[in-house]
Amino acid sequence: MNILELISNNFDLWVVPAAAVGLLLCGWVLWLVLRRSSSKAVAEVHVQKHGKDFVDQKIEQDRKTRLFLHSLSVLQRDGRLLDFFDEDLSLYDDEQIGAAVRSIHEDCKKTIKKYIDPKPVIDNEEGERVTIEPGFDIDSIKLVGNVSGEPPFEGILKHRGWKAGKKEIPKLSDIRDAAIIIPAEVEV
Repeated sequence: MNILELISNNFDLWVVPAAAVGLLLCGWVLWLVLRRSSSKAVAEVHVQKHGKDFVDQKIEQDRKTRLFLHSLSVLQRDGRLLDFFDEDLSLYDDEQIGAAVRSIHEDCKKTIKKYIDPKPVIDNEEGERVTIEPGFDIDSIKLVGNVSGEPPFEGILKHRGWKAGKKEIPKLSDIRDAAIIIPAEVEV
């Protein structure tokens, strides 16, 4: 009897808040369960519906990443470019840096010439006045400054741009981990 009287006297003070907290906790747990199960179901439907597209996009992105890292690996292999970037140049005087840079520059330049042979997009000197005709390739020429109206446009060539003269891709290494740019060498 005392317990019932205690509950009825403190109903608004204890029972209602406790019941509300209990309902909120149950609702939150139910929401988490539904969210988790529905996200799995949606993912399964998405993979069934768009699985091939998703897999193809993932493969293409992995291929692009590997090709980018492969380019770095070729410049590292032939010119030790990453080793140079990793050096703390403050430890050396300018003459030592100049000698190292000359060698790295030549080796990397040979490698780039061998595989890409870059050519200027516009074969004029920077600073010259050029005319951009209607129908120009927007991927090849970027107009900057106060651009309005329709071509032809006249302006000053700020940068000639670069395009590949040849597209000779060196053989990809047989490394399975795409994040490996060049393996470590250990002499035994």
